[in-house]
Amino acid sequence: MHVFVTGASGLIGRAVTQELIRSGHSVLGLVRSDKSAEKVKALGAEVLKGDLSDLSVLKYGAANSDGVIHLAFVHDFDNFGQSCQTDREAIKAMGAVLAWSDRPLLVTSGTMLLRQGQVGTEDDSFDPKSPQFSLRGESEELAKQLASEGVRTAIMRLAPVNHGDGDDHMFISNLITVARRTRVASYIGEGLNHWPAVHYLDTAVAYRLALEKATPGTTYHVVAERGVVLRDIAEVIGQKLGIPVESRSFEDCQKSFGHFASVIMSDNVVSSAKTQAALGWTPTQCTLLTDLEHGKYL
Repeated sequence: MHVFVTGASGLIGRAVTQELIRSGHSVLGLVRSDKSAEKVKALGAEVLKGDLSDLSVLKYGAANSDGVIHLAFVHDFDNFGQSCQTDREAIKAMGAVLAWSDRPLLVTSGTMLLRQGQVGTEDDSFDPKSPQFSLRGESEELAKQLASEGVRTAIMRLAPVNHGDGDDHMFISNLITVARRTRVASYIGEGLNHWPAVHYLDTAVAYRLALEKATPGTTYHVVAERGVVLRDIAEVIGQKLGIPVESRSFEDCQKSFGHFASVIMSDNVVSSAKTQAALGWTPTQCTLLTDLEHGKYL
C-alpha cells in the first residue's frame, strides 16, 4: 500500500514510517518544514509540505494514497479547543476523499480520554464529563460517523507514555526535565495512580497491523502495560538522578509542571486484550521501568 502519514517526522511518525517501509509499503509523509522533510526523506519516504490547516493538501495526500494514518495534532494546550477543531476538520477533509473507497483512515486518540479510576476497555467511550478530554473525544465520534459513510476508519487510542530512545518531549521526558530543574522527583498524594505505557516501536507495529486489518469503526488500545504506578516511575528517576523523591500537593506541582500537573494525577488503567487478539499484536519491547533503568533517558 502507498500510505499517507500525517505527523510523519515525529517520534511515533518516524517509527510508523520505518515499520511500513520495512513491511513492503511506501509512505507519503506530511511535513511542515525543510528540516522535517529531510528526516522523512532519510527514512525512504516521499514528502508533502503542509500542515493540518491546509485542507487542500490533506485531500491531495489522501486522494493519492491507498490509506491514511493520521498522527499529527496541534499541541497547543492554551488553545486546546481550537486544536481539537483543527483535528476534526482535518479528519473530515481526508474522510471526504476516502468515502466508499474501502481505503483505511486511522485516527489517533488517547486512553486518557477514558473515565479515571477504572479499567478502560476498547468498548468504553470517552468521558463526556471531562471538559478537555470530551473535546478530543469528538474526533472519535467523527471517526465512527465516517465509518457509516463508507470510510474504513479505526480509532487508535495511544497510551500516554510512548517511551524509548529518542523521546525528548513526551510524558516521561517532561517528568525528567522538571526533576532535573527542581532537584526533586515528584508525585502527587500517595502516587498510587497509574499511567499505561508502551514502547513506541511496538506502537508502530500496532498501526501497521491496524492499517492492514482494521474493521470499520473499531477502537484499538495501543497499550503494552495497563498501568505503571507513578510513584514507581518517580523513584527510578530519583535514584538515577541522585535526588529526593517526594510527594507534592497538586498546587505545588502546578507551579512546576503547569497544565501537565493534571496529567500527573491521572489514574488511567487500560486493557488492550481485545486489540491484541483482533490484530495479532504482541508487544515485544522492554517495559517502561526497564527503559528508565537501562535506556538513554537518564
